[in-house]
Amino acid sequence: MTSKVIYVTVNGRPEQAEFPADCPAQDVKDLFRAAAEAGPHDILKLYNTKGNIINISPKLEPNSPQSRYKLEVVAADCNSEPLGSELAVALGFDLSVMEKRLQSLEKKILGEAGETPSIVYEMKNQVESFREKLESVEHLSWLGLFKELSSTGTHKPSPFYHKRALRKTREECERVRENFLQMSTLEVTEEVRQYLKTPTFDNWQWEDAEIMVLLQLMYTDLDFITTFHIELEVLQQFLYEVYKHYNNIPFHNFNHCFCVTQMMYGLIWLTDLRSKIDEIDLLTMLTSAVCHDLDHTGYNNAYQINARTELALRYNDISPLENHHCAVAFEILEKPENNIFRNLTTEQYKRIREGMIKCILATDMTRHNEILNQFKSILPVFDFSNKDHKDKSDMEKLEGLPVSPFMDRDKVTKPSSQTGFIRFVLFPLFMELANLFPNLEQHIIDPVRKALDYYTEMEKALEKEKKEKQNRAQSEKAAKEKSMTTSQLEPKKPANGNLPKPGGSSTTKPKPPAAPTLKHINK
Repeated sequence: MTSKVIYVTVNGRPEQAEFPADCPAQDVKDLFRAAAEAGPHDILKLYNTKGNIINISPKLEPNSPQSRYKLEVVAADCNSEPLGSELAVALGFDLSVMEKRLQSLEKKILGEAGETPSIVYEMKNQVESFREKLESVEHLSWLGLFKELSSTGTHKPSPFYHKRALRKTREECERVRENFLQMSTLEVTEEVRQYLKTPTFDNWQWEDAEIMVLLQLMYTDLDFITTFHIELEVLQQFLYEVYKHYNNIPFHNFNHCFCVTQMMYGLIWLTDLRSKIDEIDLLTMLTSAVCHDLDHTGYNNAYQINARTELALRYNDISPLENHHCAVAFEILEKPENNIFRNLTTEQYKRIREGMIKCILATDMTRHNEILNQFKSILPVFDFSNKDHKDKSDMEKLEGLPVSPFMDRDKVTKPSSQTGFIRFVLFPLFMELANLFPNLEQHIIDPVRKALDYYTEMEKALEKEKKEKQNRAQSEKAAKEKSMTTSQLEPKKPANGNLPKPGGSSTTKPKPPAAPTLKHINK
């Protein structure tokens, strides 16, 4: 198996990374994160010799020690750490700092000794075990960071406790807006433009202002600005309002919005949909992707319905979240300064609104199988000129969101959640899309197969490790019980060292034990 060697500098320090050519993208990122001694939530940027940002992925071009890339930790997202500053104060130390120090120590030892000693693995396991114990009470779930609080007492705060405010602050928004407007005047390189159209685009290395620039680029490169007479200032204001209305939650946030939109954008180019679908339908699809999770608060539909929230009551338990996302989208568009559709005819606007409502409501995962089965039934006679057929194709492209059964942290590990999601959601969907667009086979089916194999092996390894831990625990428990039984059977000597005489206890007061001497100790 061929390997790649990448030379980088980190804070002026030379580093060298080596990985197999078919190494998973996440492993490559973790390798560079370790090289930068960065935490799991820090943001990394990699620059080539020209100063351009390049993607951290297995497709990195090999370089030489004379043409090193520059690796930087450009931001640290401390607020998203499961154990934040408040808990660090309560504990008297910051566990994340301990983890970084341990990571640095492991890296140093690995460089000097060539392998990681078992003691380091033990230390890592102890730190992880401690974290798990803490997070059993206060942890970052898919719903947000929360505490299990007693229901007694006069004050009954919400059990959901976010380390970050749910809504973005005005200062945060204004800072991002200023950066966005400054960046929007710059020319995006052709390399980035083409890379943005690919399924392998790395969505996670971009800051919020950069994401807004890339979203603007999508509308520009699809000729929406010219075709639908969208003023640039209005598009920028619309994107800014969209950014503001994505909340600070772990998953359905602005990065997720960009991830889904880029997937949609890449599919439009990859499948040449511009030659098959009207431009107004493409505009509908892309804008639906941008808006599909607006104002998501982190609680899924099951929670909304079971807790009888305002949204569940308002929408009669029918896709409360998706109805809300759609309503917020059109509240934004209702203001003229945000309305990218304001120069369209009444009929065009009606068509877009109808399409967006269908697309966004289709992202309710409880409807996934229903829509997929409908798509399968029309696939043999699929006709791009048939509106009903196109609606099914458009809605399916917005699928790909995690479903509740895969979110239970007490029952699901990362590998098992990935294998389940790929087998039951991604694979069936992508297979049908590949039947309609055969050229998708190598771009989405093959990578998904590789990912499934990777996580299946990881799942097996974790299961094996789990069984070994259980066996060790049972063996230790049995040995401990045997030891306790043996000690209970042995007669205990009194303080004077003499066993009691049969028939009763001695009336003689026992002498106190002699003071320890060297002879007494050695006896």
